[in-house]
Amino acid sequence: MDDKDIMKTGTTTVGIVCKDGIILAADKRATAGYLIAQKDAQKVHLINERIAVTWAGSVSDVQLLTRLLQAELRLKRMRTNQDIKVKDAANLMAGMVYSNIRKMSMIPGVAHFLIAGVDDEGYKLFDIFPDGSISEAKSFVSSGSGSVMAYGVLETLFKKDMSINDGVELAVKCINAAVQRDIASGQGIDVVTITKDGAKRVISKEINYKIEA
Repeated sequence: MDDKDIMKTGTTTVGIVCKDGIILAADKRATAGYLIAQKDAQKVHLINERIAVTWAGSVSDVQLLTRLLQAELRLKRMRTNQDIKVKDAANLMAGMVYSNIRKMSMIPGVAHFLIAGVDDEGYKLFDIFPDGSISEAKSFVSSGSGSVMAYGVLETLFKKDMSINDGVELAVKCINAAVQRDIASGQGIDVVTITKDGAKRVISKEINYKIEA
């Protein structure tokens, strides 16, 4: 299969480390080539009450891998009566992504996740690249076709030890910058906060592009 025959996908996701939590954010547009396939896609998902992930890549792959991670974490809790640590959940997801990209398939299994959570070791944010590699983000990270615009905002406005409220405001600015310039990002924004109280969706807003006659 030639590169030009592969259906391209795009998105913008952002992860920001704050002094009192972590922000995960993404736009709401799902694309299939030049077609806007869905205008209200949800790309930030709660894995459980204290861990969340963002999606970028092929929809079928990210959906399946997310369901598998949720199932594995539930089984872990049932067997041990303990919650898995965030870094162990991230390593588990990275292993599944590694296996996914190396399966023989007519369609490449591209899946890029940002995973964040809180446990007794504190707040953690990890970047799981489509090849299965994993790295911990100590300040911020972005993925997807709109990440170039998002990084420009992050490099300029991010401050160490910023509050969760300031982090939410910065995340919104990042996604808005990407929406303005990246054709594969748009329609709205989802924002999830992860604090000592757990993972919570704080913004889910759609942008109306309709032109009134």
